[in-house]
Amino acid sequence: MKILIIGGGNMGLTYARSFVRAHITSRLDLRLLARSPERVAALAAHEIGTVWGHPTECVPGADILILAVKPQDSPALFAALRGLVQPQQLVLSVMAGVRIATLRAALGTPKIIRAMPNLPAQIGMGMTAFTSTDEVSRAELVLVQNLLSTTGKTVYVEAESAIDAATAISGSGPAYVYYCMDALMAAAARMGFSGAEAELLVSQTFRGAVELYAQSGLSCADWIARVASKGGTTEAALRAFGAGAVREGLMAGAEAARDRAEELGK
Repeated sequence: MKILIIGGGNMGLTYARSFVRAHITSRLDLRLLARSPERVAALAAHEIGTVWGHPTECVPGADILILAVKPQDSPALFAALRGLVQPQQLVLSVMAGVRIATLRAALGTPKIIRAMPNLPAQIGMGMTAFTSTDEVSRAELVLVQNLLSTTGKTVYVEAESAIDAATAISGSGPAYVYYCMDALMAAAARMGFSGAEAELLVSQTFRGAVELYAQSGLSCADWIARVASKGGTTEAALRAFGAGAVREGLMAGAEAARDRAEELGK
């Protein structure tokens, strides 16, 4: 199976490394396409596949095309690929906000999968939601899911609109976590801890809490109840969060992200 990754940025390089590490493909069958000679040279130095600088040399022989360029670069990409993509080739796009209808019209191919990965994919802890056109077979879906799963967990969604929702939750989600961590680090600093101490306290607390949740069958509400004893310190903090509408603010933020994702796709 010959895979062509178009785009030599962080996401493209992440996929290339993950596919080879998982033995999904070999260095001989993995191809990468980059625009600038400098990027071609930089990718070649990694020695994870054959690197090309022009689509006419590598697109025709690929079984799967992975579009991993920035959304704003999609018009230039479509122009470069016009007439090269064949109907039997499978196209996997991880370009945020670029809809399947746009991909189909620009590339002239029916077999399209659209996916939304997130930043932790770079360390194999990502979350990717994906959907597809009806022309993609079940076997091809399984194949692509295996590819995406090399970078973390995956979920298939029937409706393309759910990709916008996933963008708001898991795509943008790491920033929400860092936002909360930063606020707690600032609170720790205000309470007298050094920067290094505040970072250790907060980062290990988040890491431990997430792992404890993952290893149990308990809900978030269950764990909150276990930590928050009546009349205690945690209850005081939760009461302050409620007064400040922290929960509602986070939910409103996620909905704003979804709305923006929908706008960008139009």
